Amino acid sequence: MIGLGTYAYFWQHSDRVPQPLSLIDALEDTRAQGVDLFQICDYAPLERMTDAELRDAAKAARDLGLAIELGTKGIVPEHLSRFLELADVFDAHLVRSMLYGPDSRPSLAEAETWLRHVVREYETAGVTLALETYEQLATADLVGLVERVGSDHLGICLDPANVVARLENPRTCVEQTAALTKNVHVKDFAFARQPGWVGFTYSGASMGSGLHDYAHLLGAVRPRERGINEIVEHWLPWQDDAETTIRTEREWTRATLEHLRSTL
Repeated sequence: MIGLGTYAYFWQHSDRVPQPLSLIDALEDTRAQGVDLFQICDYAPLERMTDAELRDAAKAARDLGLAIELGTKGIVPEHLSRFLELADVFDAHLVRSMLYGPDSRPSLAEAETWLRHVVREYETAGVTLALETYEQLATADLVGLVERVGSDHLGICLDPANVVARLENPRTCVEQTAALTKNVHVKDFAFARQPGWVGFTYSGASMGSGLHDYAHLLGAVRPRERGINEIVEHWLPWQDDAETTIRTEREWTRATLEHLRSTL
């Protein structure tokens, strides 16, 4: 299933724009674009919401016919247990996380111990935990960790754009993780020369205009055949003013949705 995530609304949620969207606003906009899935990922207000606010957001999603996934950072067991509670509120069947959190940087041995502890709760609840590929951890180490824990409810959130900062090849990352992938983050990316030709900027690009070989990912991972959701997000730099930034963010979302739908 194709979905939108909070990173597709990064600037529209931001206090740098005159009227930031609320979570429910983003859910309504997702439905308006004909999308059936929304991933609330790294959305700081989520953890500050009252029980009543959480129930209201979950009800809004249900009323709109949207499936929900959640996303956070870190694998401290207590933190992941809290997100399992939130998953129950939203009837979410996937939580995306990253090995390192704001206040924790476990060794691989510690991470394995923590994950073995918490993944049993996820199995019981029928929720999958997907750990994202990113530059702070070698893809081979992440794959090895997931394989050692060995649970059908633990896998990888594949985002090959992140690993470039570690000088890993995105195609290689896709191939390394394909069998363990449970979730895909979809965005294009490219290098551009800085002014004066002094170095490069690595940043987002409108889908189909950058370096991401998404056809290769589709062939290697086979997300549609395996029921793996594809979540649209962006790395959009600020575009000088709020109006231009919001317009560009929305244009990138439309372009990505059109690209993905054209491959169905």
